[in-house]
Amino acid sequence: MKIAAAPGAADRTFAPTHPAAVEVRDLVYRYGERRALDGLSLAVPAGAIFGLLGPNGSGKSTLLSVLIGRRIAESGEVTVLGEPLSNRQRARIGMVFQEPSLDPQMTVGETMDLQARMFGLRRDAGAARTRALLDRVDLADRADALTATLSGGMKRRLELARALLNSPELLLLDEPTLALDPDSRLRLWEHLLEANAEGCTLLLATNDVAEAERYCRTVALLDEGRLVAQGLPEDLKRDLRHESVRIEWVEEPSDEVAMMEAWPGVGHVRLAGHTTHVTVDEASPFLARLFQQTGDRVRGVRIEATTLEDVYFQLVGRGITSPAGAEGGAS
Repeated sequence: MKIAAAPGAADRTFAPTHPAAVEVRDLVYRYGERRALDGLSLAVPAGAIFGLLGPNGSGKSTLLSVLIGRRIAESGEVTVLGEPLSNRQRARIGMVFQEPSLDPQMTVGETMDLQARMFGLRRDAGAARTRALLDRVDLADRADALTATLSGGMKRRLELARALLNSPELLLLDEPTLALDPDSRLRLWEHLLEANAEGCTLLLATNDVAEAERYCRTVALLDEGRLVAQGLPEDLKRDLRHESVRIEWVEEPSDEVAMMEAWPGVGHVRLAGHTTHVTVDEASPFLARLFQQTGDRVRGVRIEATTLEDVYFQLVGRGITSPAGAEGGAS
């Protein structure tokens, strides 16, 4: 279904004119003495689905807060949609926050009406776009319902509809599918992909590796406010071997890492405490040799296809689900 654009937005839903929807250079932001953003530089191409991937505390939410002007960077440059960040830019940006942001005492329709007024939409235009968006996210029949009565998936779809009300050129998504069931997650992504097909750039902050690999055309791996790597998921995984083996040891290993590095078919070997992560051409011959030479010292193993989690582990030395540190309640 084609959604009517907000006034002034009809001519900018296709063929973006900016080489980058977002560009930050040497960005620094501190929480006390800790740098949540530590000289971060990256560029998000216009029209992309771009993922910020990293554990809680890696700087993802802080960067999104800076991009909407909620936090002011200590130093560095920020360009959004081809211009320095300003109040005028906010009318061209949508945001779905990590934490719930709906007023439980307002109805679905009142929530959308308030958003329309905040963006200065004419009453008739705001009402028409609200009807179209609620229909799009399957909430047309809940317009008079209090938001408190909605399910988790419905609330998330309402927050998305609200974020799309001003026909944004850039949509910032802070872990939008967190705590959603698989069906609700799939439905939300159907709506996000539709918005992207209409020309909206999506900037997704997530620590869900499967989600990033499935939907993001480009990902940036972040660690403690720094860019570790950026590129297409398949390019980032290309230097790794085809399978990933995680070995849990009874005791922290000593000579095993050097020993495994010399075995044929072994790519990268990385030790983190009692866990060793190994990428291999084939897991079967590797495991046969592993148990033959070290079986009594192995607590358990896990085999899986190589993912961006493996890339992150190789570059940083810990998994994405391992928190990098507190970030003032953000990730």
